[in-house]
Amino acid sequence: MSAQDPGARRRTTLQTAALVVGVAFLLVGVLGFIPGVTSDYDQLTTAGHESGAKLLGIFEVSVLHNIVHLLFGVLGIAASRRWSSSRTYLVGGGIVYLVLWVYGLVIDQDSAANFVPVNSADNWLHLLLGLGMVLLGIALSRGRRVDTAEDFSTTRRTGGHDRAY
Repeated sequence: MSAQDPGARRRTTLQTAALVVGVAFLLVGVLGFIPGVTSDYDQLTTAGHESGAKLLGIFEVSVLHNIVHLLFGVLGIAASRRWSSSRTYLVGGGIVYLVLWVYGLVIDQDSAANFVPVNSADNWLHLLLGLGMVLLGIALSRGRRVDTAEDFSTTRRTGGHDRAY
């Protein structure tokens, strides 16, 4: 179907948000492996709090941490294909980040429990990401009922609002 075809599939605002968040996570995952963007790259470890590498010189990263960002990004891009999976990705992923925020607050950052690893900057970022993703998922899905057999073609834009028909 061409982009000008009235029956062409359209991405809702919610799906676009999931796509943008997914691409952002993918980008962060890639940047975590680039020396210069990640300071002290020679101190990058597979996992654990011993990693001295910091993305943008602020956020502690490890190979595991970067892989988690890459996977979370791929998941967001895949989820953006459907309205219901986009909502689940944003709200569920936001809850995961809020749990990570609490986890980061309660663990000893110099212990083996800090296997991802996280630091104070990561904790604040996890709080903001969690709240932002949950709020996006809820706000952009208001006024829409969830259909079990939904896809792009059952959704059309009307009056600036996403509605199912």
